[in-house]
Amino acid sequence: MTESQTAPFYLGVDVGGTNIKAGIVADDGRVIARASVPTDAVKGPDHGVRQMAQAAQQAIKQASLTIDQISAVGLATPGTMDIPAGLLLDPPNLPGWQDFPVRQKVEEVLGRPTILQNDANAAAYGEYWAGSASEADSLVFFTLGTGLGGGLIVDDTIVQGEHSHGSELGHTIIEMDGGRLCKTGQYGTLEAYCSATALMERFHEAMENGRQSSVSDRMDDVTALSPLVMAEEAEKGDELANELILEMARCLGTATTSIVHVIDPTMVLLGGAMTFGRHETRIGRDFLSRVREEFRNRAFPVLAEKVTIDYAALGGNAGFIGAAGCARRAVIRKLI
Repeated sequence: MTESQTAPFYLGVDVGGTNIKAGIVADDGRVIARASVPTDAVKGPDHGVRQMAQAAQQAIKQASLTIDQISAVGLATPGTMDIPAGLLLDPPNLPGWQDFPVRQKVEEVLGRPTILQNDANAAAYGEYWAGSASEADSLVFFTLGTGLGGGLIVDDTIVQGEHSHGSELGHTIIEMDGGRLCKTGQYGTLEAYCSATALMERFHEAMENGRQSSVSDRMDDVTALSPLVMAEEAEKGDELANELILEMARCLGTATTSIVHVIDPTMVLLGGAMTFGRHETRIGRDFLSRVREEFRNRAFPVLAEKVTIDYAALGGNAGFIGAAGCARRAVIRKLI
């Protein structure tokens, strides 16, 4: 710990299906230390808690702190969950973790006050507290990846809802009749159009209908179809890859309009693993431009003029930073 790293400190733990990330975050949102370990989700929730503790201990050691110097712990996990009760209900990415009191278990093993939050909500709060939306009063946040998650922040409050399932932006309905099938069994959801899974499904459908693409030339035993490959080929000028990515942006812009009309936020941010190189690539810039264009064409004029739409800033750190921020917020409000 350096002289500039002064208390209080918060520990954020972000649990994914593959990896667990932990980080020590200062009171002003600066990351002091971070660590990552495998989740090994198939080994069950008790093993998972031990992995969370291992990641936490590595981060604490790296920061030259002790657990007693951590004011509180924020824990971000995939849903479904009961946030007030600290329970995982039936998380699809964590098989066998049903009805597991994850908050209590982590609090017991670490010995510090702990709060639970949905991982997408936590990432949204990370951007709101210490990322691209740090000057905003309210935020709509999309996390684009295998699925589509999201978070809504209004006046420092996460819209988690009465039953812990608020801000599920991926399940917004954007097509009423004949819509694409989502993995939830519902038709016409945003996730069925704006996710890595949906993008790859639409590519396969186009190829089956006789379309040509340089993407298919790269598919072999080493290189599999992925949004990254599609983005790289779109950047080189592949017509089909470019078309599908920009069609996804159009759908996202449509959903953005509906959500903005509900809460009238300061900002809309796009984050997650599937942001196509963000501002650094032509396809990333075109993707953002298409989202903005669709929003401007559909929104109330005052909202089209005033609401900012941009990429998020924290990348893969947003989850543990936001979890730490949620712990900080709970301490300040004397909730824990």
